[in-house]
Amino acid sequence: MPSHKKETRHDQLFHTAAYEGDLDELRSVLDSGRVHVDCIDKEGTTPLLLAVAANQCECVKELLSQGADPNIRRMTGATALFFAAQNGSLEISKALVEAGAEVDLACFDGGTPFLVACQCKHIDVARYLLGQGADVNARMIDGATAVFLSAQHGHADVISFLFECGANAHAPRMDNATPLWISAQFGHADCVTLLVDHGVKLDTVREDGATPLFKACHKGHYRVAEILVKNNANLGLLPNGETAMHAACMFNHSSIVKLLLDHGANRNIKNSEGKTCQDIAEENKSKVIQEMLNSL
Repeated sequence: MPSHKKETRHDQLFHTAAYEGDLDELRSVLDSGRVHVDCIDKEGTTPLLLAVAANQCECVKELLSQGADPNIRRMTGATALFFAAQNGSLEISKALVEAGAEVDLACFDGGTPFLVACQCKHIDVARYLLGQGADVNARMIDGATAVFLSAQHGHADVISFLFECGANAHAPRMDNATPLWISAQFGHADCVTLLVDHGVKLDTVREDGATPLFKACHKGHYRVAEILVKNNANLGLLPNGETAMHAACMFNHSSIVKLLLDHGANRNIKNSEGKTCQDIAEENKSKVIQEMLNSL
């Protein structure tokens, strides 16, 4: 992170010009000799970082030609290339890399330009970064990969791209949540289909003992539950002491209860508290589910 002298009036003019894309003013202030090309504002941000964040391509190129450090970092550890990838600016990304930007220089939370490009669905930038040596299996501090982040945000097309590039489809976050688990949690059926078709394990559990199917049933994501059930996800007692049907009953998702029953779920299994699904339905006063569970 840069640490130059206290911000002056000329520094302020310089930063404003970079952010607003005023190339003439930018050059004028630089030519005055009264500013450092990497001077910082009160938030520790340089003109290059501001120009990249604001997508001011011509100012970015001018600053780089004047010797701005392409690997300068903000207080979060974010680099100019990180902001370019976040914005989806391929032209600026190329200019930075050509000026010496480190492709995998990460933020302090582990986020790399490649990871944020995938998270924000900028496949063209992600592809370019891979071509420049970015790690397709880079991980955040919490263990999240590009596949995980794409699954979390429902970016099925990004997941397909990552698989084409050889990304690991199974790598879990530090809490053992997998890309499939997070897709199921958020109800991203297209992502779940891609992951299942890719051969990921269906019944891996997060540290709390819940499987992807359990989360889909808990959240009421019928389509996701249907995909998982049709691919033989576990309908029995789970490490968290519940079944998927207990989850559906707890939150009155009657259509999912029917789906599970139609695929052979055992309505008589007791959870860790000794309660059957019928007990839970009665507690919730769910007559529809009670009738389903009582039917032959």
